[in-house]
Amino acid sequence: MPHSRPPLKIGLSPRFLHKSPPELGFRGKALQYLEPSVAHWVMSADALIFMIPSTETGGMIRRSNLSAVDYADALDGLVLQGGADVSPRTYGQEPLHPEWEGDRLRDEYEIALLRGFMDRGKPVLGICRGAQLINVALGGTLWQDVDTLVAGVLVHYDAEKYDENFHELRIEEGSALSRLFPSADPFLVNSIHHQAVRELGHELEVEARSDPDGIVEAIRWLGPSYVFGMQWHPEFHAGREGLLDCAPVLEEFLIEARRRRDR
Repeated sequence: MPHSRPPLKIGLSPRFLHKSPPELGFRGKALQYLEPSVAHWVMSADALIFMIPSTETGGMIRRSNLSAVDYADALDGLVLQGGADVSPRTYGQEPLHPEWEGDRLRDEYEIALLRGFMDRGKPVLGICRGAQLINVALGGTLWQDVDTLVAGVLVHYDAEKYDENFHELRIEEGSALSRLFPSADPFLVNSIHHQAVRELGHELEVEARSDPDGIVEAIRWLGPSYVFGMQWHPEFHAGREGLLDCAPVLEEFLIEARRRRDR
């Protein structure tokens, strides 16, 4: 049956692989890619996904006159997916260890995308790194490594368990997120991160924290358009009993995208 309205067009920021391994056959060339489960999660609500490749390669060669703003004009919403660390240099700090250097090129591109969509009042949904990127873009900072820098912290990243590592989540009373999930009981979410929000960015509000250590797990912009970030991976929750069903978050995001498109 044909759609009564055209499906929404949602942009997905790419992950960057700056030097591909030789077995992939690209002779060390840089790649931009997506992890398909996040695309499938958004597509499950009948939205079209468009990966947004960088308009520059390595910040040196511009392939066209297109920019992040052109994508914001053409698409209905933006999802910032997970991946490599946000670079401490992006929020004015030096990495405390070389392995926490992060991906500054990706930071710069995603911040340009974020600002382009925000300027046009189009919704943005951040997942894991995406939530951290939103915080940094709006002037906040991150814990470079919660395990070594935050006393009494839970295990938020376990390389062996990966998406089987969980913790409880408490949603802030009276928050917009609490209207989607009104239970006062804690929810269970996956935890696949070692960085986290430290100082909150401008006009951002905390909407959920891990329990009992209080690490920030969800943030929302208080400005005129929809910008929401969650530290967990909702695409890894789909169909798994006992984990927070994040379909209401996706629905809220897409309702905002449709409202902005159809007005």
